[in-house]
Amino acid sequence: MIPQYKKILYATDLSPNSAHALRHAIGLARAYRSEITLLHVLPEVEPAMLNYISTVMGEDRLADFELEHKSEVKDKIRQRLHQFAKEELVDHPEDVDRIADIEIHHGNPVACILEVADRLEVDLIVLGSHGKGKLKYAFLGSVAEKLLRKSHRPAMVVPIND
Repeated sequence: MIPQYKKILYATDLSPNSAHALRHAIGLARAYRSEITLLHVLPEVEPAMLNYISTVMGEDRLADFELEHKSEVKDKIRQRLHQFAKEELVDHPEDVDRIADIEIHHGNPVACILEVADRLEVDLIVLGSHGKGKLKYAFLGSVAEKLLRKSHRPAMVVPIND
């Protein structure tokens, strides 16, 4: 049976060149008449940095600050993702309707991408990969590489030029 990609998960780090991977996801969505969920994962703060901030601010103030601003940050990123998609699809505004949802999560990017993919039962994961340094053709970005090793779902990794 030939695969049908009816649900696509597009994971982005919101880097300037990530639009290239979005265009691939949109192209597939057009071809298969599918829906796309946009996903951005806010990475965990390094424990050493968190400890330093906690020491400077005080543990209680840091906890209050996180609670106060967590939803605000997620809302701003959600708005940024929506604007990003609209700007990229300005020549094809009908494709904006292919975006079923925008999700923002906090945690390990690979674990979050896989968790969302399983929960939504997506048929394909699309993400960009950054080449690193002189060995950019030998190695994928760490998130893309780990995702490909751990995912039981098809994944498309789009090279992104930095």
